Amino acid sequence: MSEEKGSFGVHGTGDTSGYSGLVRTQVSPGSSERPFGGYFDDVADDLERAFPAFSEAIEKIVVDRGELTLYVKRTHLFDTAMALRNIETLRFEMCMGVNGVHYPEESGRELHAVYALLSLTHNRRIRLEVAVPDSDPHIPSLVEVWGGINWHERESYDMFGIIFDGHPGLTRILMPDDWQGHPQRKDYPLGGIPIEYKGATTPPPSERRSYR
Repeated sequence: MSEEKGSFGVHGTGDTSGYSGLVRTQVSPGSSERPFGGYFDDVADDLERAFPAFSEAIEKIVVDRGELTLYVKRTHLFDTAMALRNIETLRFEMCMGVNGVHYPEESGRELHAVYALLSLTHNRRIRLEVAVPDSDPHIPSLVEVWGGINWHERESYDMFGIIFDGHPGLTRILMPDDWQGHPQRKDYPLGGIPIEYKGATTPPPSERRSYR
């Protein structure tokens, strides 16, 4: 449980951007109990039946605010993603993106990566979430599973410092290559960043970086 403070002294809203007096208690949800409702039970049952490492891979299953989230250990993330994509009754063919999250008070699990999955075949949506310590921010890349998240992983690396092992070109995507720090982490200083582009030149896109 943690408390977040809001902006400009506003009260009674969900504004928790950190500037002033609003305080909101945040509680990490625990495992949900069956039945989950709707197709959520089918997804969990089908994955458990067809994925031998289910009990080792899945930390908990949470149904919260109408969403099913599978909390996955990073050592089993790649295999879990492959199973969710390939099992006929699941067929989560698309990953809509990966978002980084920073929980500085969650000791040993400060950095989270959240994946939104879509099954076009079955018209279903679920989420995957994996947590790693700030001291060891490595997560397997899932570009091989869902090629469309290439740039999403780069953005989470750029903004949060999550390192996606096996990514084909893990470089910054928003900030300059030599930027220090990760701007969307909650411990990143606000303001006072000097401008560093005096006299800079920009090479053509074909010469900025080389990829294999």
